[in-house]
Amino acid sequence: MSDVPRSHGRKSIRPSLRPRDLMADEVLAAAWQARIVTLLPDAFPGILGQSLSGTALRNGIWSLEVTDLRSFGLTRHRNVDDTPAGGGAGLVLRPDVVGPALEAARGAGPMLYPSPRGRRFDQTMARDLARGPGATFLCGRFEGLDERVIEHFGLLEVSLGDFVLTGGELAAQAMLDATIRLLPGVLGNAASTEEESFSHGLLEHPQYTKPAEWAGRGIPEVLTSGHHGHVAAWRRAEAERLTRERRPDLWAAYEARRSPLDRGADSQ
Repeated sequence: MSDVPRSHGRKSIRPSLRPRDLMADEVLAAAWQARIVTLLPDAFPGILGQSLSGTALRNGIWSLEVTDLRSFGLTRHRNVDDTPAGGGAGLVLRPDVVGPALEAARGAGPMLYPSPRGRRFDQTMARDLARGPGATFLCGRFEGLDERVIEHFGLLEVSLGDFVLTGGELAAQAMLDATIRLLPGVLGNAASTEEESFSHGLLEHPQYTKPAEWAGRGIPEVLTSGHHGHVAAWRRAEAERLTRERRPDLWAAYEARRSPLDRGADSQ
């Protein structure tokens, strides 16, 4: 097996004996670079190869390199894990396997490790990642990763929420999807990212489209009034209502950021 990462997008890197640094000209210089280290390389690009993110990948707006962790495995069986020190159930990814794989895959930008004990991933983090040159994702499996790897590489542990997945691949794809759609040129209407959920600390307002009536329910009259000021005010009020009712944590943070003058204006 080759330890050369597979690349996806407008230009591809073919397996060869050339050192990785001699392949730099094969990657589009302006592309946002996603690097994945995983035991399941065939899981990528997965959903990221479809729809807007897939088009952006083919157009060179972002690039994808996938490193097969198994190719760095030990012995003829390509072992990548061992039993936990101190005893316990399951298996832990070995540092002498993961370390060389990360060294081979690392590039510009942060190195992220999807983990339920990490910082919660949010829209702010997605925007921060999109402003940078790219990111490297290590997708864990089994009972986790030897802590020394996290310490040595300064991996940023990131969580999608308070639940456990069988591996980091789905989490990495979700984080990449949220980031890639914010890259310039990916969305047809850049203004849509300013109106969607979390962009201003609020959930998104309700959306409607044709037909004017469906299943006995009509579109709110304000949305068909043609009065842009009234429409904007309705959408803001609905976003605040939904956030207050469904996500009191977001609402509290939103209220804390607002000035007393803003809150007073809303109450008038």
